[in-house]
Amino acid sequence: MSSVLIVTDAWHPQVNGVVRCLDHVGQELEKLGHRTLFLTPQRYRTLPMPTYPEIRLSLAPPGAIGQYLAETAPDHIHIATEGPLGFRTRLHCVAQQLAFTTSYHTRFPEYVAARLPVPYQWSYAYLRWFHAPAATTLVPTPSVARDLEAHSFRNLTVWARGVDTEHFSLGEKTLFTDLPGPHLLHVGRISVEKNVEAFLKLDVPGTKIVVGDGPQRDELKARYPKTVFTGTLTGADLVAAYRSADAFVFPSRTDTFGNVMIEAMACGVPVAAYPVIGPIDVLSDPESGAMDEDLAVAVRKTLTLSRAAARRHAETFSWAESAQQFVDTLVPARQMSVAVA
Repeated sequence: MSSVLIVTDAWHPQVNGVVRCLDHVGQELEKLGHRTLFLTPQRYRTLPMPTYPEIRLSLAPPGAIGQYLAETAPDHIHIATEGPLGFRTRLHCVAQQLAFTTSYHTRFPEYVAARLPVPYQWSYAYLRWFHAPAATTLVPTPSVARDLEAHSFRNLTVWARGVDTEHFSLGEKTLFTDLPGPHLLHVGRISVEKNVEAFLKLDVPGTKIVVGDGPQRDELKARYPKTVFTGTLTGADLVAAYRSADAFVFPSRTDTFGNVMIEAMACGVPVAAYPVIGPIDVLSDPESGAMDEDLAVAVRKTLTLSRAAARRHAETFSWAESAQQFVDTLVPARQMSVAVA
């Protein structure tokens, strides 16, 4: 049995696509016979991230990463995020000539630019430096790979995402029956980079329902009093919300994938989105979703699509296949021949 260390600054209790992806893949790795270790902020003191307090930034003391790697001696190292833990692990691996892989989950330059006056080129320069020594950098879709290659990234491998089609499944509509239809649903973090307000501003019939929480929730709730804000839902409650929607609206222009889109489709709900990175790969079947620069047009089109077609398309995304792709990219942790600063 080989051991795989996944280093991530994003972990429970955060609720986001990165955490869901790594959690599911870790479970699948165990099924494949690999011992999976996670190095997360839970191991060290943390501070809240400015403007994003739900994310805790790790304050691992000097030498802590090296000590942990010496104690666990993983056969493979994967650095999943570019935050403090990922940064320190990268430095240690390069210094010790330990080979590793990385992954790119978040369009970090766009995320930063949405919150701070930081030029894109600065963020991309940091990311190029961060990922350069990796044996390969895993990206969620071909369109993300093309985008990064245009910014001079190299050694990229597409790593597909999955969905639990037993948990997220077809069923009766049980919620929102007292609200005017059609029922338009969004699930995700309510923050500026997710572009939720673009959904709320749409002039379309029906009721808009937002599941999730985040720094913009109170502001948007006050500005759009006709929108239903449920707060964060999990488990059966989240599945019921998906099943009870007539269309799922994904307004983000910065996500690299958008796991919530395939969760919705797995519950039989077609998706409306902009034709941007993420949706253009996920919504590859025109019967499962609609894309348009006019999001209202996409919503109206989505309401004509088949729930059965959405479900069939979701079934093409498998966590087992995702985990196998991940395993196929792993490298032994002592094969780096040349250290890169």
